[in-house]
Order: sequence, then C-alpha cells, then structure tokens
Amino acid sequence: MNGFIYHVPTKVYFGKNQLQNLGPELKNFGRRVLLVYGGGSIKKTGLYDKVVAEIEKAGLELYELSGIEPNPRVTSINEGARICREKQIDVLLAVGGGSTIDAAKSIGAAAYYDGDAWDLVTRKVPITNCLPVVSILTLAATGSEMNANSVISNLETNDKIGVAHPGMVPKVSFLDPTNTFTVSKYQTACGAADIISHILEVYFSPDHDLYMLDQVMEGLLRTVIKFAPVALEEPDNYEARANLMWASSWAINGFIRGGKQQAWSCHPMEHQLSAYYDITHGLGLAILTPRWMEYVLDETTVAKFQQFACNVFGVDCRLEPMVAAKKGIEILSDFLFDTLGLQRTLSELGIDDTHFHDMAEKACRGGVINGFKPLNSQDVESIYRMCL
Repeated sequence: MNGFIYHVPTKVYFGKNQLQNLGPELKNFGRRVLLVYGGGSIKKTGLYDKVVAEIEKAGLELYELSGIEPNPRVTSINEGARICREKQIDVLLAVGGGSTIDAAKSIGAAAYYDGDAWDLVTRKVPITNCLPVVSILTLAATGSEMNANSVISNLETNDKIGVAHPGMVPKVSFLDPTNTFTVSKYQTACGAADIISHILEVYFSPDHDLYMLDQVMEGLLRTVIKFAPVALEEPDNYEARANLMWASSWAINGFIRGGKQQAWSCHPMEHQLSAYYDITHGLGLAILTPRWMEYVLDETTVAKFQQFACNVFGVDCRLEPMVAAKKGIEILSDFLFDTLGLQRTLSELGIDDTHFHDMAEKACRGGVINGFKPLNSQDVESIYRMCL
C-alpha cells in the first residue's frame, strides 16, 4: 500500500441547537461577514432569520450574496470576490448545500485575485490564499463542509471544473440534521446517490490499501442504503437525517482514500453532463455509475465487484464471482432507480447523443482517465450511450 498524509482541520458542531456557537466562531476571524446562500429556501424555513440573529447578537457587520446556482457559476464567484474586496470581508459564511459551500470557497480564493476567477479554476493562475470559510449545511450530499474541493461551472464554455486548495477547507462547519428535514424527496435521493458515488470512486481501486478502509466504506454504503429510504418516507426522522449527514462528510473528507492514487471515473463524466445540460449532479452520477460498472466489469476486475456485492448487499458469496458481481450491480441499479425513484436514463431528461463526442474528449482532457480501469474518450462515449 501507499503511504499518505491525512489532515482535515475543520471544527464540526454536530447536532441540534448548535447555532449559539456561530457568533463567537465568526468573531475569531474578524468583524465583516459575507453571508452566501442560494435561491432563498433558507428564508422559507426560518434558518436565515436564526443565522442573522446570531450574527447581530455577536455585533458583526453583515453583507450578503444570494442566488448561488445549483451548479455554481463563475459569474457568481466573480461577484462575490468583488464584494469581498470592496467591503473588506473577513470571513465567508456559506448557508446551504454543497453548491453554496463550493461557491464560498472559490469566492474566498478569488478575493485575492483581481482577474477573472476562471483563471484560478482552470489553474492558469495559482491560488495563493483564501478567506476563511464557515459553513452551515442544509443538504447531505457533496461533503463540501469538510474538504478543500470546489466545483465551478462556466456556461459560456460548457465547462465544469473542480479546483482545490488547503486554504479552502472550511474552518468551522455546523451540521444540524434538523436543517435537512425540509429537503425534498428528489434532492434527498440525489444527495444519497452523490454520497454513494463518492465512496465507490475510492472503493473500486486497483491499489491495495488498508483492509480497515474497505470495511469503513462498506459500512458507509450500507448506512446510506439503510437510511435514505427512511428519509424519503419520513423527512423529519432525525436518526435517518443524522446518519446521512455524517456519512456525507466522511465519504469525501479524504479519510477513506488512504493512499489510493487513482483518478475518479464517474465524476469527470458527470461534470460534462452538468456543464452541457445543467442537470443535478447526484442524478447524473446515479445514471452513470451502474453503466460504468457494467462497462469495466471483466475477469480482471470481478473480484472487487464480487466483494462489493457480498459485503454491501449480502449477495451469496458461494455464487460464481461473475454472477455475484452482476447481481450486485443489478441491486444497486434497483436501489437508485426504483427505491430512490431517480430517472434511469438520459433520454428521460431530454438528452441525446449530440454532444457526446465533445463531452467525452473533455472528460478525458485529451488523454485517458486513469481510474479503476483506464478509459479513453471512445470508452467514455460508449458509457454515455449506454445511459440513453
């Protein structure tokens, strides 16, 4: 196995009634706060008023940037960075799901750059610093509340690109499962699919790593599979929401990755779907993942798929390895499309093969995705077609 460094300095307040700690935590970083949020759902739920009350009680100056898109756009990042420079913002407070937190991270980095924030996303210009980010999570999905990643879209170029920097890791995150009670069935299902994909991207690896980490990943998968259907039927079930929220954080905070070095496969493919069609990230991953599994399953990969089927879904390990592996993929598909109720094809979303060639080229960045099995642009295009 490969050696690794693990360092996630995020301070997490988990559970009910933790907002009383918000003001003192924000004051640790300065007095001027930029509140970043999306389309206004936090106002409908009352969370906005609670947050503002805590900020005012702490005697802090409050500025706002609303309207962050589900796939956050570079135009919003540029506007946020402009506000930060103009108002001399000390700390960013992101209230929302992964898109809002991703946006706050990139705004924090762009605040130190006078040019177009897209230069930072595309790595044309290196990130040198980042304003501190504090997050209040309202959707269990991306894990952005506990990692250094930010994914930003550019509609002018049909690009969706991930960028990361150690300074972009949130300093403090507030995870109250009650803030996810009002999340719709659709978004809950998409969030569950996103969590599952984060785990599978690491789980299916040619690298031999710690047995312990495979056990953790299988436990996280079983947790999502157990509690996502409960959350769909009982949206205010605290146990279900709490388990999904904490699983979301640990699925992509770097812990389960260990020393694995391979690239992810489904995420770069899905980023192109979102870039061209602005679909929900978790839905795109749900459609792609079982087809990717079918495409890369062969005699060289079957052992891992058999392990997945047996340890996650309880498939009989006495079955022939290929039979067990295919059964595991089938059960996962049933979970995503029947249990969670997500659309199973791109055609259902009105997507055809018009852009598949260009999307595949971009997903591979002109080369190969060196994932569980290497994929060239022809492979990726074939997987897209399997999703129609």
